[in-house]
Amino acid sequence: MKVKLSISVIGFVLCTNISGQSTGNCAVDNILSGYSERAYTNVPVTDQQLDLILKCGIKAPSARNNQPWRFTLINDETSMKEIVADILPGNVLIVISGVEPQNGTTSDFDCGLAAESMFTGAHGLGLGARIYGSPVGNINSNREAFQIPAGYKAVIVLRVGNVDKGVDAISAATSRKQPSEIVNFKK
Repeated sequence: MKVKLSISVIGFVLCTNISGQSTGNCAVDNILSGYSERAYTNVPVTDQQLDLILKCGIKAPSARNNQPWRFTLINDETSMKEIVADILPGNVLIVISGVEPQNGTTSDFDCGLAAESMFTGAHGLGLGARIYGSPVGNINSNREAFQIPAGYKAVIVLRVGNVDKGVDAISAATSRKQPSEIVNFKK
């Protein structure tokens, strides 16, 4: 595993590249080497890490800069297990909720951008992250219990935790389609 340190506005940022290839750009290397971890430890995510991850979500782009999201942090093990069955103590769930649809508009895309920004931020901090869509139905059917603000609906859930270093990140990651399979060029 190749590790590179670079100075950023918030201090030192750890750039990890699991594929052995490096572009020399911390942000690009972080995105290209990311995957959705499945094996976590119960080592707690720190308050400082959570603060930085939330700042990444807050800085995400949104249509007309409306920032139509709210972030609900859940670290109570009983509540987390109602959302993600294999959650471990020390992991954190962040429920990204968006403003209820109005006049045919939806905040779902903007919430997805916030989730991706936090996902990338978590990886940049050396943590694991996984995005879940299916649990939002259960969350939305019991909004008060999960403290989803009035006028908002859960859109997506982000799991953040320390990664089990015993898992081979390259073979554990699902393979991606080749560019030739998904990219069209209009001539």
